[in-house]
Amino acid sequence: MKTTLGLLLTTLAATISPAIAAQSQADVVIRHATVIDVEHGRAIPDQSVAIRDGSIVAVGNDAQLGTQWRATTAIDGRGRYLIPGLWDMHVHFGGGPALIEENKALLPLYVAHGITTVRDASGDLAEQVLSWRGQIASGQLFGPQLFTSGAKIEGLAPVWKGTIEAGDKAGVDAALDREQRDQVDFVKITDSTLKPELFLYAVSQAKARGMRSSGHVPMALTVGQAIEAGMSSIEHLDYAFKAGVKDEAAIAADFAAGNIDRAEANRRLHAGFDRTTAMAAYRRFAELGVAVTPTLDGGRIIDFLDVEPRDNDPYLAYIGPGLRDTYTWRVERAAKATPAQIEARHAHYAQVAAVLPMLQEAGVRIMAGTDAGFLNSYNFPGIGLHNELALYVREGLTPAQVLQSATRAGPAWFGKLDRYGAVAEGKAADLVLLDRNPLQDIAATRAINTVVMRGKVYDRAALDAMLAETKAQVAEWNAKAKP
Repeated sequence: MKTTLGLLLTTLAATISPAIAAQSQADVVIRHATVIDVEHGRAIPDQSVAIRDGSIVAVGNDAQLGTQWRATTAIDGRGRYLIPGLWDMHVHFGGGPALIEENKALLPLYVAHGITTVRDASGDLAEQVLSWRGQIASGQLFGPQLFTSGAKIEGLAPVWKGTIEAGDKAGVDAALDREQRDQVDFVKITDSTLKPELFLYAVSQAKARGMRSSGHVPMALTVGQAIEAGMSSIEHLDYAFKAGVKDEAAIAADFAAGNIDRAEANRRLHAGFDRTTAMAAYRRFAELGVAVTPTLDGGRIIDFLDVEPRDNDPYLAYIGPGLRDTYTWRVERAAKATPAQIEARHAHYAQVAAVLPMLQEAGVRIMAGTDAGFLNSYNFPGIGLHNELALYVREGLTPAQVLQSATRAGPAWFGKLDRYGAVAEGKAADLVLLDRNPLQDIAATRAINTVVMRGKVYDRAALDAMLAETKAQVAEWNAKAKP
């Protein structure tokens, strides 16, 4: 009998695979946390989350799961709320080669504010950013996961530096060839000098090559023409507003013909917004899967500098002197505005911001993005996303909808919801543990206790150290920059 039992136990042990036997060992276990189900806008209390090799391997009630896993690192989530890592879907790195190190110093700021992924929407450091993307992915450089457009496609002699210039279809084809060689994550196409017909050609050809595209729609085109050609996302809420103007096509035609200037075109656009027209346009956005990145905060900063000055903002201590210098031109331009122009700026912001809940109502994917980086005055990397989210709530979205814009919309646009956007088994271990419930108050996204990025844990002390190190580096640069 004993012999038979012994043989049975030996046989069972031999049949258990090493993989199954190893399932009880994790790198990190978070216990007793309230998991925020962002997709459905609900809070699930007393959950355990097991993490191994950069992925979530188990999620469930702590009473059932908590004791099943051993871990090198254990995190007590009592009284705290666990959300997927935040995504900033519109940032910029730039200012020229002299500012490479200042731009690199921005990377930890994102992580310190719970942002585990950023989408670079092109500056003038395309090659450097492409290099950073690979270095971050391989662990050689610390920073959030980085997606980038590479160099933007523009016309000849554009305002923007570091672009790929195209003056004909062959030039566009060559530009797209380069983007594919660089293995960019999407294509950015803008309207400084690119001819309208070439803009549409670039968008359509990017789509034909299986590439996502975003950008600024030329005044001589309608937004509808851009999205029907295949544009994947609209950057900045102003362009979504433009799509809601009843006579947008006539305005575009008059501008293209040289009958009106940009100021007159803008005047007519703001006078002609129509809700019925807008909702029809936005439903078409949703039908085609076109996303909108509002970048509300960046516009609001400049529009309200007269009543909300930022020149003594404490966050300037984290921004290098060269980058701060790039703010100057917009600040100086805003300062020259007349009282009537200032009033018009305020009205412009209010009119454009009112579009946001309409997009939500129409089912358009709203992607949280800041426009943070060089040139965009006081639009600070990291904290800027939290300011952006606060504005979405102010303009009519619920905290649950806002969380979706910052955690799920980006992965959805990139086709990566299988790995991101939820606290669930099989997802990437990019997580943020908050001290307060973000479903009740979106400001809770600022109350960060711990960040988990690619499975590695950064507690409050580590996050504060990131901020302190960046601040110290900027102080050193400031000292050297003094005459």
